[in-house]
Amino acid sequence: MLPPTPSQTVGPYYGTALPFPGGGDLAPPGHPKTVTVHGHVYDGEGTPVPDALLEFWQAAPDGSLAGAPGSLRRDGRAFTGFARVPTCRDGHYVLHTLLPGGAPYLALCVLARGLDHHLFTRVYVAEPPGDLLLAALPAQRRATLLARPEPGQRNSYRFDVKLQGEDETVFLSWHQQHGNDEDGNSEG
Repeated sequence: MLPPTPSQTVGPYYGTALPFPGGGDLAPPGHPKTVTVHGHVYDGEGTPVPDALLEFWQAAPDGSLAGAPGSLRRDGRAFTGFARVPTCRDGHYVLHTLLPGGAPYLALCVLARGLDHHLFTRVYVAEPPGDLLLAALPAQRRATLLARPEPGQRNSYRFDVKLQGEDETVFLSWHQQHGNDEDGNSEG
C-alpha cells in the first residue's frame, strides 16, 4: 500500500476553465422576483481574495431540488439551482437568483488559493424559526450565516465570506461515508 500524498491547494488553477459567462445569473432575465446576493471574500488578514470561486446550490422557488439539466443552461425557461461565480480583483461577487422554497438557505462552496479543501457554508436571507443549525450556534457565530438586506435597495442582500480570523464565516463539515466489505476494502 502506498502512503497518501499531501494535499494540493484548490486554486487558483480554475481561473480560465471553470467560470462561465452568466454563471451568477440563476434568475431568468427580467424575472420580477429576482434577488441579488453579493459581497466580498476576505482572507484571514481581511484582505479581499481576487481569485476565489463560489458555487451556489439551492432549491427552486417551489421547493423542488431537481433543477434543470445542464448548469450552463441560460435559456430563461428553466431554473437550474446551480451557479458558479468568480470574485473580481477586489474580492467582490454577485449572484442574481430567486429565493428558494423549502430549504431557507443557499448552499455555498468556496474554492480559493491556500485552501487544502473547499469549504461549505450556508447563506440565509432570513432567519427561519426552528432551523437546527442556526439554533445550535451562539448569536455572534449565527450572524456569519445571515445575509443582510441592503439599505435602500429592494431585493438586495450582502453576504461576505471571511475565511479566517475575527467573525470567520461558519463552515460546515462534509463527511462522506464509505462502506467496507468483509476484507475491509472500500465499496465506494
